[in-house]
Amino acid sequence: MSDEPRPDVDALRARLSLLKQEHQDLDAAVGALAVLAGPDQIQIARLKKKKLALRDEISRIEDQLTPDIIA
Repeated sequence: MSDEPRPDVDALRARLSLLKQEHQDLDAAVGALAVLAGPDQIQIARLKKKKLALRDEISRIEDQLTPDIIA
């Protein structure tokens, strides 16, 4: 086996970085909407749902990048 990173691993790491940034951006947007005088609960719910979907995708990618360890 070679220790050089495979192109698909590099692509997954790049995708992971983008997803984490988008997740943080959504978190900030939810926070900003929540402090408004009359927060739009439907919009907040949509953003939270999107955050959860991103978190799931982030977890899947992290699982792909983490090698299985046989004890």
